[in-house]
Formats: sequence, structure tokens, C-alpha cells
Amino acid sequence: MAPAITLAADAPTLSPANTGFMLICSALVMLMTPGLAFFYGGMVRVKSTLNMLMMSFISLGIVTILWVLYGFSVAFGTDKGSLIGWDGDFVGLSGIGLTQLWDGYTIPVYVFAVFQLMFAVLTPALISGALADRVKFSAWALFIALWATIVYFPVAHWVWGTGGWAFELGVIDFAGGTAVHINAGAAALGVILVIGKRVGFKKDPMRPHSLPWTMLGAGLLWFGWFGFNAGSWLGNDDGVGALMFINTQVATAAAMLAWLAYEKIRHGAFTSLGAASGAVAGLVAITPSGGSCSPLGAIAIGAVAGVLCAMAVGLKYKFGYDDSLDVVGVHLVGGVVGSLLVGFFATGGGQSDVAGLFYGGGLDQFWKQCAGVGSVLAYSLIVSAVLAFALDKTIGMRVDEDDEVSGIDQAEHAETAYDYSGAGGGTAARQAVPAPAAATPKDPQNTKKVDA
Repeated sequence: MAPAITLAADAPTLSPANTGFMLICSALVMLMTPGLAFFYGGMVRVKSTLNMLMMSFISLGIVTILWVLYGFSVAFGTDKGSLIGWDGDFVGLSGIGLTQLWDGYTIPVYVFAVFQLMFAVLTPALISGALADRVKFSAWALFIALWATIVYFPVAHWVWGTGGWAFELGVIDFAGGTAVHINAGAAALGVILVIGKRVGFKKDPMRPHSLPWTMLGAGLLWFGWFGFNAGSWLGNDDGVGALMFINTQVATAAAMLAWLAYEKIRHGAFTSLGAASGAVAGLVAITPSGGSCSPLGAIAIGAVAGVLCAMAVGLKYKFGYDDSLDVVGVHLVGGVVGSLLVGFFATGGGQSDVAGLFYGGGLDQFWKQCAGVGSVLAYSLIVSAVLAFALDKTIGMRVDEDDEVSGIDQAEHAETAYDYSGAGGGTAARQAVPAPAAATPKDPQNTKKVDA
């Protein structure tokens, strides 16, 4: 995602094909946020459905505005101390020419900015799944604004911005294993450690209310992820985007099968929730690694991620943290797995000539990956916990216990996901059905025959 070094004689010119391709990819990544809303929305109880949808949708509003005002400048402006960027021309996107190219590429700056915007929108929305049922909507909206500003924008610069410390170190993150998934998963863990468990955690059944919704959401995520991953090469000129496209499909399939196999062995059934979750785990794991590995490597990465993420989702019951929809188990663990396995499966023939351990490159890249993973994880977890603590002590993060029990949809949004009042099942309909004759003591079973 970072600009390449080119000679003046080889300066790129605007490519209509690459520009169109990247606009389509941007739209696909945008679709992932509503897809995530359906994925999460189906997994919560009926009384929390709308709140779960809104927690994703509000990110489309808040992060979009912040990105235009200053987020793009912080993430991709001129490097300042290897930690943040800044460029006055990027503030408000006001100093950018219509055909001004992103440095080293054949697409306009505007196209790169909107593509990266969709990543910035999706990342805080991922966190919301860990906080289902119990967070004030106003506090969540403020948390998104603060978290995007203090955590996501700087981390994006670390990983993808020219001059960012992780980029300069050589950490490989093709499309967001560290900047998106580890970042969001660690943030989710930090927040839930502060705000605590849902009422009834480990006592009351908290089953998904609509697994078809969840499967639909997983399908939309899978579809949109092709833009998320293949688009991150910012063009179609050398085949790397095509490699990433096929590896995205392959790893996702392998992870889904591996999750289902583990689930069958461990719990005795192949569940639709397991299939959806396994697919997402594979998508997460291939995100940082798919541009550097072969399709066979993608199968291995997906399979490892499918099993380890399936195992990880149960840790919340062992350690007592209430990760409502398994953001930690899928996104944090999947992101760590995919990022670290670059150090083993990088072939040296994909996005760069860097080879991993299995291809004769030793452990040098693995240690670089460890540095990137550990730094982003620690920074996001700590800062997110501090932000949650500050909000909880000021405006309050959690809804009242009564509102949580009765349903956060009504308390925060004054709506319900399903309204059956006009479906013909009310009092009038019941009164129109004749009641059976009452039994008498002489005929306790009410078996008297009635003449026709």
C-alpha cells in the first residue's frame, strides 16, 4: 500500500483501468461494514439486534468525516518521527488535484484516499461485536471518534505509511492483519476488561436469534474481502493482486473446513455458526499474508487459523472475559496467526523477494513480524482500555442493568427489530376462533358426540 520508488523517466501515468478497478474495490470494502452488521446482528438476541446493526452503521458516518478532516493526513501524510504523518494538502482533502497521482502508482490520490477510508470505517466496527448488549450508543459513538484518532490513524501510518516505523522495519502486512484485525481485536479485549460482563454471562442462554442473518453477513464479508485484499496492491499490472485474490478464496475455504472438522470432533456437530466463523477466521488470517505466500501456503495458513480460532473462542469462559461475539477469538487470534506465519510461508516470489523459514529465508522475517504484532497489540489494548475507562468514569459506558435486561434496542433506539402487531395475530384474530365446548363433570373428557 505504500508508494514505490520510481525513476523520473519511468514516472507513471493515470491508468483508467486501475482507477476503475480500485473504485470497484473501494465499493466492495464499503459493503463489508453492512455485511459485518448482518454477521453480528444475527448472533445477538432479538432485543439487541438493532443496536448491533447501528454500532456498525454509525462508523460509516463518524469515521468518514474524520478521515476527510484529518485522518488521511495523519495516516498517509509526510512522516513525522516514524509515528504519524501530516500533510496540509490532505487536510479536508482540499489541496488535491483531480488527476494528481498517488506517489508511485497509476491511480489518483482521491481513489487511494477513498479506498483507505473504507478500511478506517470497518476497523472500529469490528470492535463492536465484543460489546454487544451493554454499551450506551452515545458512548460508543464518542469512543469510535477517539479511537480512530488516537489508535487507528497512527497505526495505519506505522504499518503502511512511508516513514512509518513498522513499514521501514520491513513488517509485511498486505491488507491489514496488524493495522485492522489485531488492532481491533486487542481494542475489543481492552474495552471488555474495563466495562465487564453482560448480565447473566455464563448463566443465561445467549444464543443467536437468526443464523440465516449471520450466514448472509459472512457471505457479504467474503464477497467484499476480495476488494479488501486484492485491491490492496493498488493495481493489476504484475499479477500480485491476482495471487492475493486466489489466496483469499483458498485460505477461507480451508479455514471453514478446519473449523467444522474441529467442531465435529470437539462438540459432535457441524454448525452453521461454525461455518460462518471459520470463513471469517480464514479471511482474517490471509489478509496480512496472502500476497507473500503460494496457494498451498494459503491452505496451510487457513487451516491453522481455522483450528486455532475455533479453540480460542472458548477461552472467554475459562478466563472470564465476556467477548460477546468472539472478536478476540477470531480477529485478534486470526490476525496474529496470519501475521506470524508470513515468517514461515513467504515464498519470495510474491509481493517482495522476502522469503520465510520454509523457503530458505531463516527467521529474520518472523522476528520482524513479531515486532509488528506485539507493538500494535500492546498499544491498541492499553490505549483502548484507557479510553474506555475515561468514558466510563465521565459519561458512563454501560446502559442501566434494567435496560440491558429488558433490551437495549428499546432503551437506546426506541425501536424493535421485529414488530408483529400488524401480522393478524392479535386479540381480534383470537376472538374469531370458536372456543371448544367446556368439559362437564359427567363427561370429563368432553367426548359427547354432536349430531351433524
